[in-house]
Formats: sequence, C-alpha cells, structure tokens
Amino acid sequence: MTLTTTDAAHTAARQAAEHVLTLDCEESPGIVSAVSGFLAGHGCDIIENKQFDDWRARHFFMRVHVASEGGSSDIDTLRKAFEPIGEKFEMRWKLERRDTKPRIVIMVSKSGHCLADLLYRSRIGELSAEIVAVVSNHRNQQELTEWHGVPFHHIPVTKDTKPEAEARLESLLDDLDVELVVLARYMQVLSDELSARLSGKCINIHHSFLPAFKGAKPYHQAYERGVKMVGATAHYITADLDEGPIIAQQVIDVDHTYGPEDLVAIGRDAEVAALTRAVRWHCDGRVFAAGSRTVVLR
Repeated sequence: MTLTTTDAAHTAARQAAEHVLTLDCEESPGIVSAVSGFLAGHGCDIIENKQFDDWRARHFFMRVHVASEGGSSDIDTLRKAFEPIGEKFEMRWKLERRDTKPRIVIMVSKSGHCLADLLYRSRIGELSAEIVAVVSNHRNQQELTEWHGVPFHHIPVTKDTKPEAEARLESLLDDLDVELVVLARYMQVLSDELSARLSGKCINIHHSFLPAFKGAKPYHQAYERGVKMVGATAHYITADLDEGPIIAQQVIDVDHTYGPEDLVAIGRDAEVAALTRAVRWHCDGRVFAAGSRTVVLR
C-alpha cells in the first residue's frame, strides 16, 4: 500500500505531541527570540502564541502551544533542554503536555448551578480537567455528583467543628493529589491558614454586588436599590474575603421590570459563566498571578 502526500501528513499529525509552555519573568530584550529559537531547534511547530509585556511593572508573560514530532516530543527532554533559557532570564516557567488534565476538587453547599455546569463540561470533554471529588457541607448535590460518576464527600461544618472539618478537607486534598480547588458556591469561609495554603490554587465565585450588598439575600437588596446590571466575579482566594486576584467577570443588563426572583435567576447565569471561564483558563495555563492582579492570555 502506498501512502499519498495527504495520508503521510495525516499520519504525521497523529504522531505529533502537543505541549504548552508558560513563562513569566522580568522584561528583557531577547526573550521571544530565545524561546522561538529553542522551539524551532527542537522540532516544535507553534500552533498558538500569546504574550504580554507589562511595561508598567516591567514584567513579561508568555504562553506557547506547540506540536512536535518524533524524539523531540519527549517532554522530559524538552524540559531539560529549556532549563538554561529559564535560568538565563530567571523565568518562572512550566512545560506540560497539552492533554495533561489538572486534578480538581469542587466544593459546594446547597446551590448546584455552578457544580452542574462544571460536571457536564468535564463529562463531555469541554473542560480540560479531571474532577476527582466533590466536597460539601450538605448532601443536596450528592445525587447529581454521583450520577456523573464522581465521588462525593460530605464534610459537615459548624462553628465548633470547623478546625476538624478543615483538617479532614486538607487530608483529602493531600490523598487525592489535588492541583486546584473550586469553590462553586461553597458558603463557608475558609480559615486564613487554609487560604494561605491554597494561594493560587483555589478559585471562588461571588456576585459582583460585594461589598455593596453584604449579608443575606444580596439580590433582594439589589432590587430595592434598583440595580441596572447583575454580575459575578471569579477570583483566586486570599485571607481577605472576596478580595483576591480577579480572573473572570460576567455582567448582564437588567431593568426595572425585573423582580428579586428574576435577579436571582440571572445571577445564577452570571456566576456559571464567570466561574466556568475562570476554571477553563486556569486549567489551560492561561492565568498568571501578578501580585494583586492576574494576567489572562486568552
């Protein structure tokens, strides 16, 4: 059997391995040249390249998606070969196979709209992540979780048992080798110690009315004030409640015809959209921590 040129091209494409290189460092001449030269020299074809030079902070960010063939596709070989460049420019960098799926745990309380969306997108392969468990202080979402084939862990929390509950949670995260925690409407405040441990590895979602509408029923408070838009913010957690680096936001226009229940329903849509984008971008290696901000190379 003789392979045509098209057949050969398709065969080569199937054999190619795809990788994602992410890096950031102090800005300096020659970074892009060094990276692109390295990739070309190791048989890597650039599929997508995103970069940002923050001239105010004098810091450079880059994400490169490449395909490589044959022996050059060995990830350990590429990592070892890239080390001198990383050292030269004092980079914070990571090189991973594109099909690598971060192991994540989703935490939820009673509301399941954000959880349902993440479980569904993971199930159909749209979310590049492996959901290894769902943790909740209630059992409301146990049936949904187990229907998707994901283990459910009930860890009840009270004011008196919070230290023990967090200890159980930390033990579970260690046992499961979790890389990201997603607070998908988890209505318990994490301790400062746990927040510090999960810095850059835990994404939370909240309605964007904070801090204007604190406490119970924020959407009802918003209705009384005649808001003209409903929003949600996904961010990394810090010890300062709901003030961590923002990853994604969603805003939906409303008007005087919307009642409190309408605002609640639209708020759910905004929360789902913002949280799902944030988790997807994080898992795809598109989010870079930049002090109190993030850089997202979409």
